[in-house]
Amino acid sequence: MTDPTEPTLQPASRGLRARRLIPALAIIAVALAALLYVTIGSGGKETAEAKACAANTAKQAMLDRAAKGEVAAMTVAKQPKPVTPLAFNGPAGQQETLDAFKGRVVLLNLWATWCAPCRQEMPALDRLEAKLGGPDFQVVAVNIDTTRLDKPRTFLNDVGVKALPFYSDPKADVFYRLKQAGKVVGLPTTILIDRNGCEIGTLAGPALWDSPDGVALIEAAVKS
Repeated sequence: MTDPTEPTLQPASRGLRARRLIPALAIIAVALAALLYVTIGSGGKETAEAKACAANTAKQAMLDRAAKGEVAAMTVAKQPKPVTPLAFNGPAGQQETLDAFKGRVVLLNLWATWCAPCRQEMPALDRLEAKLGGPDFQVVAVNIDTTRLDKPRTFLNDVGVKALPFYSDPKADVFYRLKQAGKVVGLPTTILIDRNGCEIGTLAGPALWDSPDGVALIEAAVKS
């Protein structure tokens, strides 16, 4: 039964309303699809990263035990997180990123020629690289001098560095990005990164990396 208080739509009016409604529904459908795509895509990426960096109690305990003596200042992460994305120059001047080192444990070190403790630490890092460097591990020491860009290579020659590839960031962006992330306040700073690109430890200040304690810490990271 038709409600007498409601106006009766003529066929032409019904058709006009339908034609107006269809484009609106199409726009809403496209918007919902886009929102769903962004949500699923972003969530999927975050979920994958979270899984890759999930806390491993046995691994953390092993690293905690190894962080002693000459490397006792190493702070082992309670909850490993994806390392801050960083880009810098490689030995031939080409751009490198930390992603290129996935599959290996990386000891990322920031240094500069004006950093007094770096003068003693760089030879120790060089000896560590000579001893353990290979398909499972690499020291990535990034120089952040922003002036007199010929000086860092001279510095390395003067302190006897031979095994370390020369990585540099003449804009010091790596320092500022890590500083914004709360990972660094001064030099030298070293970050231990696992094979999945997850930060598993940080050490502020110098360390004798080629000491038995330093070697044991890296070997524990490689084995875990």
